[in-house]
Amino acid sequence: MAKKQQQPAPFEQSLKELEALVEKMEQGDLSLEESLQHFERGVQLTRACQQALKEAEQKVEALLIKNGQEEVVPFDSEDT
Repeated sequence: MAKKQQQPAPFEQSLKELEALVEKMEQGDLSLEESLQHFERGVQLTRACQQALKEAEQKVEALLIKNGQEEVVPFDSEDT
């Protein structure tokens, strides 16, 4: 039986699409209308990625608590 090719998770798909949009916009060859459409889509993708990351963080916290770690140390991305 052939294995199904695993599709990228929605987060990875969104991030890849967002990167492609940024690259197109940085080239400067788009009309104002196209730029606005790309920007709007970029905002949607950014929000979707942020939501996916928030959900993942909540799952990790729940697993840590379930496994007996009493204190969950918040991740501060500015320290990295």
